[in-house]
Amino acid sequence: MFFDTHAHLNDDAFLEDLELVIERSFKNKVEGILVVGYDVKSSEKAIEISRKFKGKIFAACAIHPHDAQNFESDFKIIEELSKEEEVVAIGETGLDFYRNFSSREAQIASFEAFIDLAIRRNLPLIFHVRKAFPEVFKILEKYKNLRGVFHSFSGGINELKRAIELNFYVSFSGSITYGSKKLELSLKNIPLNRLLFETDCPYLIPRPLKGRNEPSNLLYILNFASSILNISAEELGKISTENALRLFNLE
Repeated sequence: MFFDTHAHLNDDAFLEDLELVIERSFKNKVEGILVVGYDVKSSEKAIEISRKFKGKIFAACAIHPHDAQNFESDFKIIEELSKEEEVVAIGETGLDFYRNFSSREAQIASFEAFIDLAIRRNLPLIFHVRKAFPEVFKILEKYKNLRGVFHSFSGGINELKRAIELNFYVSFSGSITYGSKKLELSLKNIPLNRLLFETDCPYLIPRPLKGRNEPSNLLYILNFASSILNISAEELGKISTENALRLFNLE
């Protein structure tokens, strides 16, 4: 079994053929999927999908930093959703200082609120970080015993080392196939017990594929990573799945 640790099957891109996409995923041995919320509607949808495919598809709920400007109005709803048994993580949350769709102050306030929620619920966090690693590390250093994953990792070797020092997991998406030597070096240096993989579908489709991404394409990411690490895709899938089950308390 392989585990896609970050998928947006709750996105409108899958409205027409969601069941076929999931069936294709399971046929390709991607039999574990975490559907990640980014606002109230998508978090509710993640839980709904998880209920239909109990034991194989799981949910995470939060508000994306892009929408942090108004997070306070929806926070209580997310807090209630986080109590559902299908929810195994809080996310995605974090900081995005590349797009800056919400102010930095609002993003930080939202991020810290969701960290506190994760602590109260004893759940791991899913971090979205873009052009904001120093600020994210500064916040995370204030807390002890946090669990979580840097999703679709975009950092270099220094950011990787800091994430590992703080005891977090690091997840690689289809962006690893785009020719970034920085990402390839990070992959080569990650401890295998901290390694996760994801599709971030419908986004970040691995090369040479084009169009909408989906969980079954995790195999392309595993194959590419195996060529860099000199470990079979099967073994990488097994290692990363075990890591996912441990992080999200699914063992």
